[in-house]
Parts: sequence; C-alpha cells; structure tokens
Amino acid sequence: MTIPAGLRRAVRRAQRDTGFLAAGVLPHLALVPVWSWAATVTAKTGDWRLTVPVSAALVLLGAPALTAVQRARYRALIGVDVPRPAPAAPGPRTWAATARRLAATRPWRKVGYHLLLGPPLALLELLLLALAAAGLAGVTACAWSWALPAGIRQDWFGRPTQLPACTAAGILLLCALPWAVRAAARAEARLALGLLGPSRAQRLQERVDRLAVSRTDLIEAVDAERRRIERDLHDGTQQRLVSLAVNLGLAMATRPDLPGDAREVIARAHLEAKEAIAELNDLVRGLHPAVLEDRGLDAALSGLAARTPLPVRLRVDLEERVAPDVESVAYFVISEALTNATKHAGAMRAEVTVRRVGGLLRVRVTDDGLGGADAAGTGLAGLAKRVGSLDGAFHVSSPAGGPTTVTAELPCAR
Repeated sequence: MTIPAGLRRAVRRAQRDTGFLAAGVLPHLALVPVWSWAATVTAKTGDWRLTVPVSAALVLLGAPALTAVQRARYRALIGVDVPRPAPAAPGPRTWAATARRLAATRPWRKVGYHLLLGPPLALLELLLLALAAAGLAGVTACAWSWALPAGIRQDWFGRPTQLPACTAAGILLLCALPWAVRAAARAEARLALGLLGPSRAQRLQERVDRLAVSRTDLIEAVDAERRRIERDLHDGTQQRLVSLAVNLGLAMATRPDLPGDAREVIARAHLEAKEAIAELNDLVRGLHPAVLEDRGLDAALSGLAARTPLPVRLRVDLEERVAPDVESVAYFVISEALTNATKHAGAMRAEVTVRRVGGLLRVRVTDDGLGGADAAGTGLAGLAKRVGSLDGAFHVSSPAGGPTTVTAELPCAR
C-alpha cells in the first residue's frame, strides 16, 4: 500500500511541530522555580528584601541564556530565524548613556516573554502533548488493552462499544492534532519574533541602513561603469575616428589627380569624420571627463567654462577634493545647467559658484536668460533625481524674464 505524498508531508510536519512543542516545555518553565521560591520564602518570612533582589538578579541573568536557547529551538526545529536586535551604538560610559543603550535594546520584552508568557505557553504545550498521547493511546487501545489485568480491562472496556469508541476518539484526536500543533507553533513563532527579536522601529532602521548601503554601492558601480565607457571611447573609438580623418586628409593632400567626384566624396567623408570626433568628444565629456578624475572639479569646470559659447564667471572655493561621486554629480549639474542656458534660455552670460559649507558642497549656476524654466521638465527633473541619489537638495528659481538660478547641495561626508 502506497501512502500518498500529501499525507506523508502532513505526518512529517506534525512530528516536527510536536517535537518543537515538546522541546519548549523545559525552557518555558525554567524561571518558575525562581519566582516560586521568592513567593514561598516571602510568604513564610514576610521579608522581601532578600528574595526580590536575588530573584530579580537570577531572572536578568537567565533571560539572555534562555533567549539563546529559544532562538536555537526555533531555528533548528521549525526553521524560523529570530534575529538578534542590533547592538546599541558605542558611546560614553556614563550611567545615563548606559541606561539609554539598555533601554534601546528593550530587555524587558525578553524578561516578559520568559517570566510571564513562559508558564502559559508551557501549559499549552503540555496540553497538546497530552492530547497527542491520548490519541495514540486511543488508536492502539485494541492492542494494549489485552495486556491489562482482566479486572481492569473489564472495568475499562467491559461494554462492547467502549473499545471502538476509544479507537474512534483516538483517530479524531490524531486527525485534529496536526492543525492544533501547527497553529500553536505559528503563534509561538509570532510571539518570539515580536518579543525576542528586534522591534519594528529597529527592523525599519536596519532596512533603511541596508538600502542606504546598497544604493551607495549601486551609485559607485554606475560611476565606475561610466568611467570605463569613457576610457573605452577615448582610447578606442575616438582614436580610430582620428586615424580615419587623418587618412582621408592625407588622401586629398597627396592625390591631386583624383577625379572631382571622388575628391568631393572624400572631402565629405573627411568632414563627417571630424564632426563625429567632435560629437564623440562632447559625449565623452558628458559621461565622465578624464580631467575630473585626474585633477578634480576645479580643473574640469575650468575646461567646461572655456568650451561654453557664452561668458562664464567661475568661482570654485574648495580646500580639498570631495568624494568622486559628489564631484561627478556636481559636474553633471553644472554642465546641464550651462547647456540649458545656452540652448534654451538665450542667456548672454552665466555665473558658476562652487564652495563647501560645513558638510555640504553647494553648487550654484545663474544665467541672465529668459527664465520660465519648468522644474518638472525632463532635463531638470533628471538633475533633481541625480542629486537626490546622494541625499542632496535641488532647487530651481526661474521667474519669467529671468534670471534662472539652479542650486544643488550635496553632502560631502559619504
């Protein structure tokens, strides 16, 4: 006879949950002797000055060990990982600071779990184990009842319907047992996660910290990939285009006997090659200019201001270089702001100011253009997202008629 796979899984799950409940009886009752001793001695002597401090010390000392035992029980028997609360940040070793760090871990949750919830949970576990034993006894009553003395067997199973009734009751108990032990195990797991694990605020803080670290890693990976693409374009594609333009120029200079049509085609190809080189230079500078990585933001902005077709007044007040990702975002903001001022605002001049104020790098770009820039537009919204990726602030002031001021504040401590 083949046992169905679903029934086998249900039986294994019931065995696992029953073993989990059986393993929790002793840890849940571990503190009962402590408070029962304290209650008994206090009731007999009427003096609580010794029993209360001693019992409190035993509870506080035993709670961490019992918590470790419970974590191991949940992890090993039902696969539930009860995480440890994050340790408090180090600080001055004063009584007030120690009390704050102790309060942040909320140890009273563990004490409440072991001292107050432990005995009721143990009673529930013992009840379910007793029901499991009663079910097994009822199912096997036909077998073990014949081992009893005749008098006892006659008293217990004297009527013809008693033995079948015991067997049927045992079957019903064993059929209901998997759901009962499963519900009890889930309830205990929820209580343990809420009381022995980190609080909701701590879990949210840990998640925020992980997201911040992963976002920083992603930004650094994107910047590294951008620099790699810039190097590949500069050292590979750009050099080939330069070689092509040089060869086309040499062909026109050294072959004066070429037909007019062929010379015209070569001249057009030479012009297109030079235009492609110029466009590729602009693309490479937009990705990540090499001078920004080699010499810093001041040198890169000087080159950017020199290439801009309108006069740019540049003031950079930096005593030392900031983080590479901050430099990259600052350069990108200034480059896009100057491009918008040149192409869309019709500006005649612009002013760029970069300075460090405390832990912030403040970037300010002002032009005397027509104004009316839409901060929700595609270009400015992209700048805001780029600045926001570093937890920075981005502001645009552009009344009709001008001037337009783009301000970005980037945190330097990263």
